[in-house]
Amino acid sequence: MKKRMLIFSAAILLFASCKRNESEQLSGEQPALSKNGTLSLANTPAAAPNTFKVFDQILFYDGYAATVTAPVPADVTRLSNSKYIKKLSTTDLSKLSNSLDIKVSITPYCDNYDRIGSVGLSFIPKNSAFNENIGKHIEVGRFITPFMDKNKTPNVAPYLFSTDNVANLLRDAGVRASYDIYVVFNLFGVPYAAQNEISGCGGHNETFYGTIEFVNKSGGTDPATAVQMIPIANEKDLDNYTANNTDQVGSSKKTYTINLPLAVTDARLYLITSAHGANSGGEEYVRRDHNIYFDNVLKLTYKPGGKSCEPYRQYNTQNNGIYGSVPRTASDWSSWSNWCPGDAIPIREISLGNLTAGNHTFKIDVPTAVFKDKQGSIRYSVYLQGR
Repeated sequence: MKKRMLIFSAAILLFASCKRNESEQLSGEQPALSKNGTLSLANTPAAAPNTFKVFDQILFYDGYAATVTAPVPADVTRLSNSKYIKKLSTTDLSKLSNSLDIKVSITPYCDNYDRIGSVGLSFIPKNSAFNENIGKHIEVGRFITPFMDKNKTPNVAPYLFSTDNVANLLRDAGVRASYDIYVVFNLFGVPYAAQNEISGCGGHNETFYGTIEFVNKSGGTDPATAVQMIPIANEKDLDNYTANNTDQVGSSKKTYTINLPLAVTDARLYLITSAHGANSGGEEYVRRDHNIYFDNVLKLTYKPGGKSCEPYRQYNTQNNGIYGSVPRTASDWSSWSNWCPGDAIPIREISLGNLTAGNHTFKIDVPTAVFKDKQGSIRYSVYLQGR
């Protein structure tokens, strides 16, 4: 990132009009978790359309500092200064229709750099204490905050994710009976630059306010057959210099083995990737081919970025070296930009067809990645889902 003190940080952004994320696919049937580790959708309850806030202007703090003790709403838990969770109540779940958008709004406090944010779902066995080492965890959206001065307008960066698949999952009666369902809100920020650069931030360790809203729509459908979902990787880092982040030091590929207890029809992968590394020649500034393999067969090759970042200039109210003082051409942006400060990161849907029960493999490979000076990484999340 262009933060000089932190490569990884947080936020989920789109247009002021809340234009949908321009990913290849933002929606798809999402599964329900069964006791064998898959998801099954059955006996889906009816739900009256409604709109409600899961988090309402929750305040994030310095991600490097000791966890603050400031009060939070009774139904919200602060896991750290940069992560909050909230269990969806029976009342919350009853409000969901079968067609859903997730809206995220970020307001700057005393962090004026571009950070990484995400929204996740955690499925914890019923009546168990929340623990990141148990249950099932998936990322359902990722965003990058703009460079924002809290004293200037616009001072809200909005993002809208179309997530009918999430609605199918959360409406499943079997999932509700077996799991407590949590929404996870991540936004890692630091206030050090803003303390010196932004009026009113001296001595403050608050970074951003964040809101997540579930917005019901009409016209969706619930799957008629059971759905399976298996998380593969949740917010992991790929590089070529850390043993746990690559299959072999020196290469930039990572392979996972997935066991399917049952055969799966219409299987799909849901994949999020974003490259980070703000040093000179860092991975943020070089667009590279990403190769995705399933069972050793190449399923997708893509190169992140390739779009103009000018639509997000309005949110970048803090002077920065990315936008500069004059507009750039679309070709200029697309020649180097992997993502835009103020934009959402695409979610790619990869069709796999029908899969047999048993072991399968997933591999992500970015063969030309350099990770200059052993800095930076490619952050990725992926899960498999089908019927």
